[in-house]
Amino acid sequence: MLNVVILGAGPAAVVCALGVQRLGYNVTVVSEARRFSAVEGVSQRVLESLQHAGLRNVLDTVEQACVRSVLWNGEYNEQNHEYLLDRPRFDQALRQQLQDAGVPLLTQRVLRVHSTQHGHQIQLGSGQVVTADFLIEARGRQAPGSGKKMRGPETLSLLNRWQGPPQPVKTALHSHHDGWSWMAQLADGRCYWQLTLDVASAQLPSKERLLKYCQQRRQASIFAQEFFQQYEAQNIDLHVRSSSSTLCNESCGSNWLRIGDAAMAVDPLSGNGIFQALSSALQAPAVLYTLLEKPQQAALAKEFHQQRIEHLFLRFARLGRDFYTLEKQWLHEPFWLARQQWPDQRSTHHEADFSQLQLAHRPVIENGEIVSREVVISPDQPLGMWHHSGIALAPMLRQLREQGLRDLLGKYSVIEQGYINSWLTNQGYFANK
Repeated sequence: MLNVVILGAGPAAVVCALGVQRLGYNVTVVSEARRFSAVEGVSQRVLESLQHAGLRNVLDTVEQACVRSVLWNGEYNEQNHEYLLDRPRFDQALRQQLQDAGVPLLTQRVLRVHSTQHGHQIQLGSGQVVTADFLIEARGRQAPGSGKKMRGPETLSLLNRWQGPPQPVKTALHSHHDGWSWMAQLADGRCYWQLTLDVASAQLPSKERLLKYCQQRRQASIFAQEFFQQYEAQNIDLHVRSSSSTLCNESCGSNWLRIGDAAMAVDPLSGNGIFQALSSALQAPAVLYTLLEKPQQAALAKEFHQQRIEHLFLRFARLGRDFYTLEKQWLHEPFWLARQQWPDQRSTHHEADFSQLQLAHRPVIENGEIVSREVVISPDQPLGMWHHSGIALAPMLRQLREQGLRDLLGKYSVIEQGYINSWLTNQGYFANK
């Protein structure tokens, strides 16, 4: 039986490990413990994706939804809600899910990886060497790169954590002339403040003075002072990390894959890092199976994996650009100027136009492997739409063009007719009728 080793134990790694295990391969996960106790703000969509991916037990670690205060473009609002993930508890729940599934977890540091076309050798901090027929890299942003196909403006985040008095759970987002800050407070009084800046234009002091710098930035912000109720933070922890958007040049080989942030990492402003990580992890088992068991379809599998990672990356990059563009106060400041023009000026969404629909063959997942099938291509869905509610779209569209809508619908049940009409509406079919 082939051995698969996954480096990392975040949500992408765990989802992938469970999926690969179901295929019948031996799976081992290797990951060192998180070095900094962090908290993350996520949306309802992220929670739904965790549940869909089978990580229901980790939802018990999520704090109840709280109102997020936002001061952006000089305007204050409390229109959105946010859920807080306490990463130590979240990570422990992920590891427990591996244990419950019987997936071995080695909590060790990876010193080096030696890879050939015949397999991989992973040297661990203890001196142990683990061998793998197939390797999945899921160590996030810190994973050694395979070259960057695209990289956003160089971005740095300074995260402070301290213990305050118990307070209601709350979060906030605040724009500054040179970046933005995110704030959170948990019920037990733990406080988090993260300042995100442009590496090139930020005038940061030496490492020894960074804590003082952060304190001065908070004291200078009336919004931050009110959020933390002017509590004087003591024993502050500091964590500095790169938060630049990155897309790997290559995320799939004949005996390896990159998933999650190791393949593509988005701007933290999007709040969708976990969502995109899960997207690549859910498709990984089918890609792996095709590479190992259907070598004649290997090129198709590689194309499928890379295309979807790139498509998701650009989608979230443009969503981030659109949100940055809402900030009009500092249009010519380096931080905002760079991010309001990256990655391009292409529209995030395209108006539905039925006349633009085309038929083409694209790689898709069918019965757990990657195959080529005819799909419907639109400006908004360049990778293709294969099925809608169980209805194959390409043959349906061809019949529609040849026979007209009345004759087409007559071949489907009443329920299926409703699905077809709904899909056609979304594609702009009835717009000019």
